[in-house]
Amino acid sequence: MNEPSFSIGVEEEYLLVDTATRDLARSPPAELFTACETALKDQVSPEFLKCQIEVGTPVCETLAEVRSELAGFRRTVAREAAVFGLAPIAASTHPFAEWTDQAHTDKKRYNEIAKSLQVVAKRMVICGMHVHVGIEDEELRIELFNQLAYFLPHLLALSTSSPFWRGRQTGLKSYRLSVFNEMPRTGLPPAFESNSDYRHTVDILIRAGVLEDATKIWWDMRPSDRFPTLEMRITDVCPLLDDAVAIAALYRCLCRMLYRLRRANLGWRRYSRFLLAENRWQAQRYGTAARLIDFGRNETSPFEAMVGELVDLVMPDAVHFGCEQELEHIRTIASRGTSADRQLALAEGVAEDATVPQDMLDRIVDHLVRETQSGL
Repeated sequence: MNEPSFSIGVEEEYLLVDTATRDLARSPPAELFTACETALKDQVSPEFLKCQIEVGTPVCETLAEVRSELAGFRRTVAREAAVFGLAPIAASTHPFAEWTDQAHTDKKRYNEIAKSLQVVAKRMVICGMHVHVGIEDEELRIELFNQLAYFLPHLLALSTSSPFWRGRQTGLKSYRLSVFNEMPRTGLPPAFESNSDYRHTVDILIRAGVLEDATKIWWDMRPSDRFPTLEMRITDVCPLLDDAVAIAALYRCLCRMLYRLRRANLGWRRYSRFLLAENRWQAQRYGTAARLIDFGRNETSPFEAMVGELVDLVMPDAVHFGCEQELEHIRTIASRGTSADRQLALAEGVAEDATVPQDMLDRIVDHLVRETQSGL
């Protein structure tokens, strides 16, 4: 079997805010999207809600390419939005917006989702980051898919950026995941014996008329239905570009590390989804302050120590891809915290599950606007 290409592509979703009110832009002008499409062509598109915009890189070979593309997207969207008094924030929830005030985009796919999922879809005022890694062989793709589930909580903990919802401190570092969990066909993916097992399972739903295709399966990770890739979807979107690129680098390196094990007739032990779901919850609740379960030792360990071991484990793959610097940044995130921690620091003194004063919420929005455009 030839080594996969391990090509990489990243999609980010941004929320558009009014820089005067700091609230979400409920109906951004069509001219804004036209200007972005003129500049970015098919690499930008509307999202489910009118207050969102999505960007996606082309197929990239290096993390330097990924960084350049994402920086260009953020610069362009920020520049065009500023014309209309708006700004993008790369955060997975808005600190105080009301979901009942938002309207969905008038597009066939989104109209069908809104009709099918009703209030569950309408609450989806959330954004994420998705990372595709090219694995062309279908059977290998499913093998790695089964094993990669172990690492999804680690990736989530590194990305958390959604501690607030409707003006309240939620007590969670990633409240986005709680909102997303209300959707059908979400959460940790099941394991499959083979690609034919996966296709047979999906085809049952398609033949029954429940699904049009596998793009409406929204697991934390999935075999892409459009590309020969494994698409990681569990992560919040990161305001800091360096953090986003580092997480993409880690996911790519994890894919290759598991391939190296397979090449040596080895593999990562598969654990029940029930056990993995506990680590997923700990990461969602506590972010980088979590103590995740080390299932080999049957004990919890500080996240910073566990992710340090993980970085060491995949460093040969970072050397292969030439992204050692990006991977080392993972240690920085683990030690200093994520966007969720920085947002919470701006609401210091506010109790968990308590309403945050409006002046603090405004400062948090301003902070997210600055971070989204920093380091570009």
